[in-house]
Amino acid sequence: MKSIAISGSARQNVGKRDAKELRYEGKIPAVLYGGKEQTHLAVSAADLKSVLYTADVVFVELDIDGKKTRAIVQDTQFHPLTDLVTHVDFLELFDDKQVSVNIPIKLTGDSPGVKMGGKLVQKLRNLRVKALPNDLPQEITVPMESLEVGKSYRVGQVSLENAKVLNNADDTIVSVVMSRALRQAEQEAAKAAKGGKK
Repeated sequence: MKSIAISGSARQNVGKRDAKELRYEGKIPAVLYGGKEQTHLAVSAADLKSVLYTADVVFVELDIDGKKTRAIVQDTQFHPLTDLVTHVDFLELFDDKQVSVNIPIKLTGDSPGVKMGGKLVQKLRNLRVKALPNDLPQEITVPMESLEVGKSYRVGQVSLENAKVLNNADDTIVSVVMSRALRQAEQEAAKAAKGGKK
């Protein structure tokens, strides 16, 4: 799992006015929880970009006034109009305490159904996984080699070592459906076959 170091400073005043001033200075108000007590802090908006704007799951090495903590981003709030980050929740990580995290799905290989002209439909882009921090996978690979037209790959088919997928086992991750062009070609082939039998 990738780690990114971010330094922050503890906030003495917690309120809307203080938060507004922080944002004006290019900082984002944040909270770190999961440990013995919550810590209110401010982090640089620029530092957060490499953590928030990536599909990867990233561990954050938080340095709050010299005190180092390992965490993950649990929640991010955005401004409804500007889409700028307004608040971040960090969850403190402990080696012996399981956490639930969304892990991205990576499709691998080629689907024979797609080669035949079928259409690939991906329903899920990530899965909720529960594990100890050091057992969390960077990504979940879904092999495409067995996906013929009309077949799908479900959550229940994913097997992870030392980690549990929390999504419904029956949910479809990806499927190959018949495209309009393929259906048309099959209908024309069937008509031609009928015509030939007369």
